[in-house]
Amino acid sequence: MAKKTAPARNGSMKSFEERLARLEKLGEQIRKTDIPLDEALKAFEEGISLARALESDLEKIESRIEVLMNSADAGAGESPDLELFDSGE
Repeated sequence: MAKKTAPARNGSMKSFEERLARLEKLGEQIRKTDIPLDEALKAFEEGISLARALESDLEKIESRIEVLMNSADAGAGESPDLELFDSGE
């Protein structure tokens, strides 16, 4: 039985896993020696964009996990440590 994935929040945005798979495919494509330079450049540009978006998503996920972990550790009446969200300004 195939595993179903939850739909993305935005219909036009692909899931994290789909974007990661696309990034891996682009990496494989760029490594080929027979790819024309203009195609390699386009693939590289798309890959950089995907990598930045995925990194941002991972940072958001890490922040959510940190908040959840802090709230799980907090006793009754204690608020979670939200130091992670301080901008430092």
